[in-house]
Amino acid sequence: MSSASRSRSWDVHRLPSARGRSFLVTGGNAGIGYFAAEQLAATGAVVVLGSRDGAKADAAMASIRSRVPGAQVRHLPLDLADLASLRTAVDGLDLDRLDAVVHNAGVALDDPPRRETGDGHELMFGTNHLGHFALTQWLAPLLSAAPAGRVVTVGSFAARSERLDLDDPQSTRDYRPKRTYGRSKLAQMCFGFELDRRLRAVGSTVLSVVAHPGGALDSLTPSRPPVCVTTPGERLRAVPAGVLVQGKDAGAWPVVRAVLDPEVRGGQLWGPRVFGLRGLPRREPVPPHMAEPAVAARLWAVSAELVGTGDPHLGFR
Repeated sequence: MSSASRSRSWDVHRLPSARGRSFLVTGGNAGIGYFAAEQLAATGAVVVLGSRDGAKADAAMASIRSRVPGAQVRHLPLDLADLASLRTAVDGLDLDRLDAVVHNAGVALDDPPRRETGDGHELMFGTNHLGHFALTQWLAPLLSAAPAGRVVTVGSFAARSERLDLDDPQSTRDYRPKRTYGRSKLAQMCFGFELDRRLRAVGSTVLSVVAHPGGALDSLTPSRPPVCVTTPGERLRAVPAGVLVQGKDAGAWPVVRAVLDPEVRGGQLWGPRVFGLRGLPRREPVPPHMAEPAVAARLWAVSAELVGTGDPHLGFR
């Protein structure tokens, strides 16, 4: 079956059952993560919202339950900026296996000054990339215990125009917030592709897939009070933008497909159909600068040193 026919047969509004499976969505209390969690909950799966803010997670779970009768959702306290806390957080999952993790949580800063995590890492690189890199290590046994575990890394269109500076990965010399954010997302995407290469090298059953939401605006997103509120006026003003971009509910579609579709393979990139910005999810070509093995291997070595792991496969066997 061709990629085009698979895309036509995939119905974003009629997802396959995932009853009996369990998914962790980091940052599942807001934005793309919230809508991915809401859509995954409708499949009958257990969906765990990884969030450092308990009140926001409670609001998100209440919203999901109000729209998905019988939704099985729960909260996992999770702070990706605190690397030492991640092993204990994973113990709190209390699961025998994990069918997929969605590496979605992230920080985006618009203005200086440069900020750091408690571990001394630049905040966006430390949270968006290093936190997920370290989390993957602790999740490895649970993902490996699933029949076909998946790591789905949520990238960004912003990564397409950036290039990594591995001599200064934490922007200590020339900090520009938007560029640093784009590079942190590029690091995540490079990690997702490199992880799959390493998983294949050890014969793991776990797949690593990268997805991105395209252009996803709050003003085109349906309201989910109090998680997100979009006024009629905001939606009306955003109508012209809807020709090229979409809301965060639709932005979650490629992520959800990367989690659920049995036709998805490791090392693939999924995004919106129309110019990579809006529309139904489809497989995209991987941009060369995201798939360069030498760059990814160096990024991996730098990341492993910063988070303190000596295992080149992050515990997957």
